Amino acid sequence: MALLNGLLGNYSEVSVQELHNQYGSFLMPQEKIQMGFKLVRDTFIFTDDRLILIDHQGVTGKKTRVASIHLDSIYEVTMETAGTGFEDSELTIHYISSPYYKSNNVQTSTYTFEFGKRFNVKPIYVALVSIAQQNNKKLNS
Repeated sequence: MALLNGLLGNYSEVSVQELHNQYGSFLMPQEKIQMGFKLVRDTFIFTDDRLILIDHQGVTGKKTRVASIHLDSIYEVTMETAGTGFEDSELTIHYISSPYYKSNNVQTSTYTFEFGKRFNVKPIYVALVSIAQQNNKKLNS
């Protein structure tokens, strides 16, 4: 079933131990993995400080692109739950991509994750929206 979800573009949860074994070399000192999800070849990992996006590219998947979104840059989160039919659940994070969060020229980006119909995205949404709310208070104080 996990392979079928992966082929359909849906993430499935992976154990912290498996993520650490495979991607521990991407962690900063003292950084801890909280949870992670995997597509067929792509992975995203929540740590205590950032969201790590791992994109295996090319035919063999040996070429790898690793990007980070710092949790303190997330200012909004939207969730769309699965409907009837073939629709999946979506979670979109809106984050500040410029290095200075309180500048006059703040640049923002979004990133959308798709999860299978049966995956409960609500706990991830609540965790991320809580972070976004704290960030909004810090940014606007």
